[in-house]
Amino acid sequence: MDTKLTLKLDKFIIDKAKEYASSHKRSLSRLIEAYLKSLVNSDSPNKNEEFEISPFVKSLSTGVKIPADLDHKKIYRDYLSEKYK
Repeated sequence: MDTKLTLKLDKFIIDKAKEYASSHKRSLSRLIEAYLKSLVNSDSPNKNEEFEISPFVKSLSTGVKIPADLDHKKIYRDYLSEKYK
């Protein structure tokens, strides 16, 4: 049974959420409902058939620890130097 819910949110967030919903051909209500379902169904987070987590997002959660002293700017600089030799 569907029930009406009124929320007060930042206008910018609402506009961006509407754009996102439109670009994914879904209603904003369905997106919010799916998100809330994922929160309350923490027993089975992977059983949401409507939205699949992309392999890219899954790959971000590898458990690999990044060293605190990693110089990402140097790595990027080296990469660009090598690329544009």
